[in-house]
Amino acid sequence: MISIRSLSIALALFTTAASAGKRGLAWPFYNQPLDPGVLNNGQGQVVAIYDWETFLPPTFRGGTGGLGFIGMQGCWDCDSSPLSQLRARQAQQGWATVFSLNEADTMIVNGARVSPQAAADWYVQNINPLAIKKALPSITSSQDSDKGLNWLGQMINACAGRCFFDYINLHWYGNSFAEFQSHIIDAHNRFPQFNVVITEFALQNPSGGQPAQVDFFRQAFAWLDSQPWVILYFPFVATSPSLLIANGNGAASFVGTGSCLYNDNGLPSAVGNLMF
Repeated sequence: MISIRSLSIALALFTTAASAGKRGLAWPFYNQPLDPGVLNNGQGQVVAIYDWETFLPPTFRGGTGGLGFIGMQGCWDCDSSPLSQLRARQAQQGWATVFSLNEADTMIVNGARVSPQAAADWYVQNINPLAIKKALPSITSSQDSDKGLNWLGQMINACAGRCFFDYINLHWYGNSFAEFQSHIIDAHNRFPQFNVVITEFALQNPSGGQPAQVDFFRQAFAWLDSQPWVILYFPFVATSPSLLIANGNGAASFVGTGSCLYNDNGLPSAVGNLMF
């Protein structure tokens, strides 16, 4: 059961995010050796944690380190986050916000890509009934005509006003802060009426390694903090290099280990120290 402290933070999370901070931890399922409280200094910069699932994040001390947990029905339906348990887990754990399908623009279900129409129908049936804050499915930063922001626009059109949501949910991987800023501004210009959460972002395996990631995140954090329509952001990823290499299913090759928020000793990395 989620602690009273964590629950109270979660209940206030999205009504106070602008004043309390916007930073969150993207917490993988294999993170049991790590403590999210290490990145929560009590000053309110880091306010949230999610784990791509509807179960509470596995942590060294148990609990969420005083951060508001956001449940995520990241899969269409799966053993780790059964769709049949979505409402019960939300009620038991007391989420104030739910994230939905992970990178739905590239998701494969029953051997076929999920269409914007299918995603809209799934969302109406499964996410709409939750009487909490909601984010549309996350999307990649692909520029293909049938992916990324284009796919998101098609899903919103397919919703035809039936989808109840508070945020659009963006992912980004690329080569520079300028590219990142341009993409996020493009999303805001396309959907100016909607607030934004960014639940994964980092440079894509830069040749400069960790120093390049530090420089990128330093610029990105300052800029995101200044945008009133950006509600929360989660740098990829709140784990250590050794855990990412051992369990990350290729993420270490795609992103590198320089963006990890933890060192292998469990203390904040150079990127992690930017979270305070």
